Amino acid sequence: MTVAPFILSDDQRAILALWFELNASLSSYHKLIHTYGSAQLALQAGVESWRQLGIHHTHLARHEQPEQTCATIDNIQQALIEEKYGLLFADQTNYPTQLLEIYDPPPLLFYRGNSELLHRAQIAIVGSRKPTTHAQKITYDMAQYLAQAGYIITSGLAIGVDKRAHLGALAQNDISHQGRTVGVMGTGIDVNYPNHHDQLFSQIIEKGGCIISELLPHTLPHKHTFPRRNRLVAGLSLATIVTEATIKSGSLITARLTSEQGKQVFAIPSHIDNSNAEGCHHLIREGATLIYHPQQVLNDVSAQLPTQFKHQPNESSNTQTSHQSVSSPPTTSKKTTESHQIKPSPSINIPEHLTTLFEKLDWHGQDLDALILATNLAPAQLIGQLMELELVGAITVQGGRYLRI
Repeated sequence: MTVAPFILSDDQRAILALWFELNASLSSYHKLIHTYGSAQLALQAGVESWRQLGIHHTHLARHEQPEQTCATIDNIQQALIEEKYGLLFADQTNYPTQLLEIYDPPPLLFYRGNSELLHRAQIAIVGSRKPTTHAQKITYDMAQYLAQAGYIITSGLAIGVDKRAHLGALAQNDISHQGRTVGVMGTGIDVNYPNHHDQLFSQIIEKGGCIISELLPHTLPHKHTFPRRNRLVAGLSLATIVTEATIKSGSLITARLTSEQGKQVFAIPSHIDNSNAEGCHHLIREGATLIYHPQQVLNDVSAQLPTQFKHQPNESSNTQTSHQSVSSPPTTSKKTTESHQIKPSPSINIPEHLTTLFEKLDWHGQDLDALILATNLAPAQLIGQLMELELVGAITVQGGRYLRI
């Protein structure tokens, strides 16, 4: 059945027009809506009325050129008809309700991909643009683990930790588990940034993920657009995990916004001389929850799920492979549950000769054959090193599979 194209209503055209003339300024938009009551009435007001409200002179100049505004809205309408992207308005039922609860919700969202993910329980993973190799693996493994448990992984599409978080969420063995990631852009919906992330953008959309932006099409990256992106990452998510970040990292902005929204912030510790992790240590000192296993996130977040997320239906694929709803993380045997309750010191010392093997391990577990292929170690040498890691409390064995504690 052919789906009818999305035709903008008069009210929606007015919202878009006002958003364009104000260059997506949230403060100016909300001021005009509060003053006049609607976007249509705000547009009907004269330039002098806007000036008396303190609206910026560049916005006044756009307000004096209605022809340019009309042409821009017509271009957006054509792009919607051609399904280059979609559009959600704050007064629609398909707009993510969690964003309506933040201080300054955007009046609209452009999107590509599966917008239904915006209504699912999300966990943000953010961090350094230049993470260490260890942090990259931790991020990837944690995202994969949480996605497999039924959560959507939300991040900012930046290089480094953000990219690893998106890729980890996409790395599922069956199609029913793929696409569990939302990327929030700091540019217009049609501007891929960084440029070399074109493949990541395509992969997210092709595998059923979603990419969103509150900014108008063609908006280029700017230092002011990324902090406002961070508030959406925090606003969409139930909690935020910082896997590695410097003290000046933008990830700390996301963490602060998460905390201000009354949500939980998780941080992963590292060596005290790792300057790349100073931000995480600062967050822990300020009250963030220290974690060293994704199951700890599941335990905390699942116990605090808002009502709209507690009764999400299980999904299933045609191959009879199903996964748990977010309110029901994967069931574990008594033995597995007990292993998650083991609490080794987060500063556990991994001997240098075991570091390479430890980096190959994850929280899902791998058998000996897989580890032999991954490490190129002789079986006897591999078994010896695994025993050493088990003795220092870094790994455990479950059903013949070796995994991090």
